[in-house]
Parts: sequence; C-alpha cells; structure tokens
Amino acid sequence: MKGFALLSVAIITEIIATLALKFSNGFTVLLPSIVVIVGYLTAFYFLSLTLRHMALSVAYAIWSGVGTAATVIIGVVVFNDPFTVTIALGLLLIILGVILLNQDGPPASTS
Repeated sequence: MKGFALLSVAIITEIIATLALKFSNGFTVLLPSIVVIVGYLTAFYFLSLTLRHMALSVAYAIWSGVGTAATVIIGVVVFNDPFTVTIALGLLLIILGVILLNQDGPPASTS
C-alpha cells in the first residue's frame, strides 16, 4: 500500500508540473517555471521511491497512464481542448492497458 501512496504523490506532482508548463509560456513566466522544475523533480523522486515497492513496468504504466488521462481531462475541462471519439478511445486503451498490466497479481517488491 505504501507504494501506491508514493505513486499517488508522483502522479499528482507530475500533473501539477505539466499544468504549470502550460502557464509558464515557454519558461518566460517565473512562478510557473519554478513550479515546473520543482514539480518534475518531486515527481521523479517519488516515482523512484515507488520502485522500492513495486515493479517498474507496473509503476511506470500507472504513472504515465494516469498522468496522461488526467492531463487530457483537465485540458478539456480547463483549457477547452478538443475531445473526440479518437481521444476517448485512446484514454480507454490507456486504462485497459494499465488494468491488464496489473492482472498478474500484486506488484513485485524490489526491496
């Protein structure tokens, strides 16, 4: 369970950093630029801690999949990004892929 808590922090900070990237305007706005750097450093740090508790393939799939899906949803809701059938299908495939990667039992501990 500790691995999923660490992974949740990694996912949340990665999403925050990605959103700040949009507001940084190509790293020309100081505060969002700082949030990008600190956010990604924090995300990778917590992802590295997660790998002590679960397999790389599972942790990375969840991290990237949830981060991607959340970013798409936030983009649609906050930034009026387009949402098409193709995008919906892509999100569905990401979710199914993460589920399938977790079907072989509990994540392997590497500690």
